[in-house]
Amino acid sequence: YLYNLGEMEMNKNNKKYERVHVSLFVINKNIFQHQYHSKIDDQIDKTLAAMNQGIISKLMSVLEASLSKLSRYDEGSLIGSILSFTNVSGSGKDLGQGYVNFTRNNMDQIRGKVNDELWILNIFEQWYTAQINMLCNWLSERLDHSLHYYQCTCLAHIVKKIYSDFELQGVMEDKLNSKAYQTVSQRMQTEEATCALTAPDGEAEGFGDGDEDTERPKAKVNIMEALSGEDGNLANISNVKNMVVGRVGNMFGKGIGGLSTKFGGGSWF
Repeated sequence: YLYNLGEMEMNKNNKKYERVHVSLFVINKNIFQHQYHSKIDDQIDKTLAAMNQGIISKLMSVLEASLSKLSRYDEGSLIGSILSFTNVSGSGKDLGQGYVNFTRNNMDQIRGKVNDELWILNIFEQWYTAQINMLCNWLSERLDHSLHYYQCTCLAHIVKKIYSDFELQGVMEDKLNSKAYQTVSQRMQTEEATCALTAPDGEAEGFGDGDEDTERPKAKVNIMEALSGEDGNLANISNVKNMVVGRVGNMFGKGIGGLSTKFGGGSWF
């Protein structure tokens, strides 16, 4: 451009030459201006994609660190045996709850800072999918042996909570209940059942404990409908009451009789 302008200044007397260079300059300027705007759009898209990838990478680094801690309890690990014996790490549920609190706090931060609902939903879907895939891969590497009770309690708590938390954030069912999640859920159900039988007494009580912020559907039985017959009468209720009272009376009678025989009968007084 500077070269063409210089030529225009040096050839002011040649009007035809000047008009040709001015027209070329205007055409070239318009062409490059159009390309400039198209490159800006591409740059914005690339920047947005890089930003999303960076956010997901930072968030996933926390789960990766948590799984790294759980790896110390792998079967045959000397460190895991020492940690289990000394119990310096606490319970696995504490570690799982710490990660759940991390996810909830970041969800609140994202919703508080960003107003684009579509972008928020997209980033949550990517985050959830990345978490489930990482958990699935971590469990797939340990198909040959059962999980330690510390690993089991931590992962079971995380899997249950992130499903419900991301469901509340608007993630669709087809994204939540993916094949990877079904694989993780089935594996964790098996591991929970195994750990409940093999874990120490103090640790086995932690399996299946409900949380105050989790609502689980429970089977409800209507006693009136169960005991009443097709005619709608409640005659069976009295029979059940008599049976219960009779059994309780027999238990107390046998207990008192056994005590009296052990202490030497009525002459003991």
